[in-house]
Amino acid sequence: MRVKIHSEGTSILILFLVALLIINVPLWIFVRGYLWIPILVTVASVVFYMLVVNFFRSPRRHFDGNQTNAVVASADGKVVALEEVYEPEYLKCRCIQLSVFMSPTNVHANWFPVNGEVIYAKHHPGRFMAAYLPKSSVENERSTVVIRTPEGQLVLMRQVAGAMARRIVTYAEPGTEASVEDHMGFIKFGSRVDLYLPLSTSIYVSIGEPTVGGMTQVGLLNPEKKKEL
Repeated sequence: MRVKIHSEGTSILILFLVALLIINVPLWIFVRGYLWIPILVTVASVVFYMLVVNFFRSPRRHFDGNQTNAVVASADGKVVALEEVYEPEYLKCRCIQLSVFMSPTNVHANWFPVNGEVIYAKHHPGRFMAAYLPKSSVENERSTVVIRTPEGQLVLMRQVAGAMARRIVTYAEPGTEASVEDHMGFIKFGSRVDLYLPLSTSIYVSIGEPTVGGMTQVGLLNPEKKKEL
């Protein structure tokens, strides 16, 4: 089966391949009498390269459920936070925070969590603490996007850099049409995605549960109970 590589990874994969060839080829040419050395280094190089390829996979995803009011996971990973919090940047009200942590072995493309229109997008510089820590949501480098659904509810999505992540890519801009089947952005090497949902949202996942970006329904918005923001 052909593996599609995300555009964010093309140049990195080429650079890694060149670097690994520079390391491995001289070993096979010049190391004599210690064949185990080039073999060991080559095996380690192949394993490392395949992990990077896995990281930059860009699988096609299709949400099979009813998209009306559905909240869909924005990332592959594991639910690490699910609690009521105050969101101070844009919503300025109490919300349900649902966070998914992505390990380096997960696909790191990010999907829009709901259908609608992007009305706010802002990048914030910050620290690079471990992404699973609660305070990483407000202290780490991050990018915030707010989407207004067709029913008028606001959903905030935040990409958070981690200890290994050094670049957040956000495609969403104000006026962009959001679809749960489209990529919203990409985070390079270990990170998390936070969703801030209305308190009336019905939640379908729990702490520790795995998610598949663009496919796992994590909640359902209830517009008839919405609070004007």
